[in-house]
Amino acid sequence: MAPSLASAAAFPPPLSAYPPPSPDGLVATLLDRVQQVPFNGIATGIFVLAIIHTFLAARFAALAHHVQHEHDRKRLAAGVRPSLSPLAEFLHFFGEVEVIFGLWVVVLMFAMTSSYGWETSKEYLAHGVNYTEAIFVVVIMAMAATRPIVGLAETALRRVASLGGATPAAWWLTILTIGPVLGSLITEPAAMTICALLLARQFYECEPGTRLKYATLGLLFVNISIGGTLTHFAAPPVLMVARPWNWDTPYMAATFGWRAVAAIVASNLVYLAVFWRELRALGERPSQAAEPNATETLPGGLLPVPVWVTVTHLLFMAFAVANAHYPALVVGAFMFFLGFMKATSQVQTDLDLKAPLLVGFFLAGLVIHGSLQGWWIEPTLASLADTPLFFGSIVLTAFNDNALITYLATLVPGLAGPSKIAVVAGAVTGGGLTVIANAPNPAGQAILGRFFGGTVAPIGLLLGALVPTLMAILAFRLL
Repeated sequence: MAPSLASAAAFPPPLSAYPPPSPDGLVATLLDRVQQVPFNGIATGIFVLAIIHTFLAARFAALAHHVQHEHDRKRLAAGVRPSLSPLAEFLHFFGEVEVIFGLWVVVLMFAMTSSYGWETSKEYLAHGVNYTEAIFVVVIMAMAATRPIVGLAETALRRVASLGGATPAAWWLTILTIGPVLGSLITEPAAMTICALLLARQFYECEPGTRLKYATLGLLFVNISIGGTLTHFAAPPVLMVARPWNWDTPYMAATFGWRAVAAIVASNLVYLAVFWRELRALGERPSQAAEPNATETLPGGLLPVPVWVTVTHLLFMAFAVANAHYPALVVGAFMFFLGFMKATSQVQTDLDLKAPLLVGFFLAGLVIHGSLQGWWIEPTLASLADTPLFFGSIVLTAFNDNALITYLATLVPGLAGPSKIAVVAGAVTGGGLTVIANAPNPAGQAILGRFFGGTVAPIGLLLGALVPTLMAILAFRLL
C-alpha cells in the first residue's frame, strides 16, 4: 500500500505517496493533489512565472539598452561624462536568460521556507536535487571549447566543407549535418559547443539576415536534440531511460537513430532550398579561416597543437563521458585537465569558463524548479495513449527540460513499449522549440547570443525550429 502523504518524510512527497488517479479524470486528479499538498500549486505557479520571464528576457534587455541610452544622453546634456546606469544594469541582469531560473529559485526558497521551514528548504537544495547533469555540462562544455578540440573538429569538417568550396554555405551545411550526429559519440553538450563555435566563426560572422540567423539556430537546436539518439549514452533524455528500460546502442540506432539522421538531412535540405540565394551571396568568397601551417608560430605567439596534446584532451573528454553519472570523478578529472592545460599553455588559448558556468547555473535552477513538477507531469503522461503521448511530450518538453520528461516517464508503472518510444521520441523532437527544452540549448545560446543582440528572442527561435521539428515528427511517426 502506498504511504500516506502525511507520513511521507521526504520533500517533495514521492509520487508513490499520492492516492490512485481520480476516476473523474486528469483534472480531478491534479486538483486532488493540489488539495493534498497545497505547495504543489505554489511551486508550479512560480515555475510558470519563471518561464514567462524567459519569454520576456529580450524585452528586459531592450529596456536596459533604452535606459542606459537615456542616462548617457542626460549626463552629456549636463556636461558630465557618461557612466553605467544602476537601473540599466539591473534590467540587463533580468534580461540574461541563463540567470532567470536561478533568480526565481530565490522566490521558491522563500515560499518553501514559509511553508516548511528553512531546514526543509536547505535539505531540498542540498540533497533533494540531482545536479549531476549541470556539473557534467559545465565540464564537457569547457573541455569541448578548448583550442585542440575545436581545431580538430574544424580540420575534419573543413575537409568536407572544401568539397563545396569552403564557402559559408558549405560550412553551414557541413556543421549542421555532421556536427549533430557526432553528438551521439561525444555527447550532445559537447556537440552543441563545437557546432556553435564553428557556426560563429564560419557563418554568423558573415552577418546573415535575421530570418536566416533564427532559422539556423532553430535548426541547430533541433538537430542536436535528435542527433544524439544513435547511442544510449549521449543525449540526456535517453540517458534517463536507457538503464531502467534496458535500451542499448543497437536498439537506439535501429529505433531512433536512422530516423533522426533522415530528419536532419531533410530539414537541412529544406532550409538550404529556402535560403539558397542568401547563403550563396554569403559565399561569394572562400572562408577566411585557412588551415594553419603545422610548423609556423601563429598570431599571439601560440605554437601549433601537437597530436599528443589533442589526444590527451580527447582522453579527458572520454573519461568525463564514461563517468558522467559520477560528479566526483568528473570534477576530479577536470582539476587534472586544468593542470594539463597550464602545463601546455604555449599551445592553449585562455579557458573561458563564463559560458559553461552560466549554462550550469541555468540547468541547476531549472532542475530545482523541475524536480517539483512531477506531481502533474507524471499523471499527465500516464493518462495519454501513444499518439497523444508523443505530441504531449513535445509540448511538455517546450516548457521543461526533456530529460525531466523522460525521467518521469520511467516512474509511470506499466508503460507499454510503444508508449516508451512515443515519450522519448516526443521529448527529443521538441528539444529545439525553446532554450529550456534541451540541456545543450543554453550552451548554444551562450555562445551565439552575441549575434542576436545579446538575447535570443523566444518567438524567433520557435519559428526557426518549427520546420525541423515538423520533419522530426514525420520521421519518428511515419518512417
